[in-house]
Amino acid sequence: MTLKTQKQRPDSAIDTVPDTLDSAQAKLVYIYLEATGGATVEELGATLSMQKLSILSILNTLSSAGFVEQDGDEYVVTN
Repeated sequence: MTLKTQKQRPDSAIDTVPDTLDSAQAKLVYIYLEATGGATVEELGATLSMQKLSILSILNTLSSAGFVEQDGDEYVVTN
């Protein structure tokens, strides 16, 4: 599997993590998506060393709370 080149935002463009996120893993996924501008489930798993089931659960929680949305194969932070 080949990962695409990661996009990075300037430090000033990264927002703070929402206060309502309690899980360290959810915060990690959120920060990664915010810093890179989006990622697929596979990219998240490979980069963050997390299992697909865990990532899907976290993305479901973040999506239900309105923090992320799916854009094609990628998940991105909502604005």
